[in-house]
Amino acid sequence: MNFLAAYLLLVAGGNTAPTAADIKKLLGTVGVEGEESRLTALLAGLEGKSLDEVIIEGSSKLASVSSGGAAVAGAAAAAGGADAAAEEEAKEEEKEESDDDMGFGLFD
Repeated sequence: MNFLAAYLLLVAGGNTAPTAADIKKLLGTVGVEGEESRLTALLAGLEGKSLDEVIIEGSSKLASVSSGGAAVAGAAAAAGGADAAAEEEAKEEEKEESDDDMGFGLFD
């Protein structure tokens, strides 16, 4: 991840094709080292691609990954408690939005 972050920083700084030496130099300024094989693999994967292409490709891959929130919601639905959870959430939102307990409105 450090190599990718350094690569993106170098591209954002105007270096359209950072080399392994550029990335190592940048990471060296903050005392970060990494495995040479990972850096080589990263640069091989990025070779011949524009940053826009890489971001689009990565975004489509991330869209297929489930997140923890979806797993929790799916488990609640499987247990038959989805309706109860939705009602509870609506009640909590309504309570948070209400300013009755404070005795005054925000713009009074």
